[in-house]
Amino acid sequence: MPETIATKKIYDGRIFDVRIDTIREGEAEYEREIISHRGSSVIVPLFDDGSVVMVRQYRHAAKEILLEVPAGSLDEGETPMEGAARELEEEIGYTADKLEQIAEFYVSPGFLDEKMFVFLATGLTKTEQRLEIDEIIEVEQIPLTDAVDMANRGEIHDAKTMLGLLFAARTTAKRS
Repeated sequence: MPETIATKKIYDGRIFDVRIDTIREGEAEYEREIISHRGSSVIVPLFDDGSVVMVRQYRHAAKEILLEVPAGSLDEGETPMEGAARELEEEIGYTADKLEQIAEFYVSPGFLDEKMFVFLATGLTKTEQRLEIDEIIEVEQIPLTDAVDMANRGEIHDAKTMLGLLFAARTTAKRS
C-alpha cells in the first residue's frame, strides 16, 4: 500500500483546502496536489406522484445556469444525513419523513478527496427556504422519468444530478 511520507498545506479555505502530498509506492516517490473537502450531501426529493424537485442556479465555474438536484457541502462535524436534511430545507423549503442513502461516490479522486452521499427524500412536507446570500435558486418540480430522460439526452450537465437521478430511478423501480 502506498504511504504518504510528507504533506505541505498550500491553501486553507472556507470550503476546501489544498495540499501537496509526497507518496512512496514501492521504489517510486512522487507528489500529488490534493484538494481536501469535507464532503457533500446530494438529495433527490421524490413526491408520491413520482416527481422530483430540482433547482436551477448559476454556477460560475461552469459559466452556466444548471439544473440540479439540491446538494451542499457538509458543515464541520455534520453527518451526511444531517447535511441532507439541512440542505433540503435550506434550498427548496421541504423536510422529509424519510432520508435513505442510495449511493456514495468520489467526485474526482485523481486530485479531490470529496465524497458525495446521495439520499432519496420521501414523505415531503413544505416549510420555508432558508437560502444563503449567494444561493439564487429557481425551484422546479419535474416527473422523475422526464428528469432521467433529460439526463440521457445530455440536457443535464451536472454529474451529481445525473447520478442522483439514475440511482433514484433504480431504487424506485426495484420497489414497484
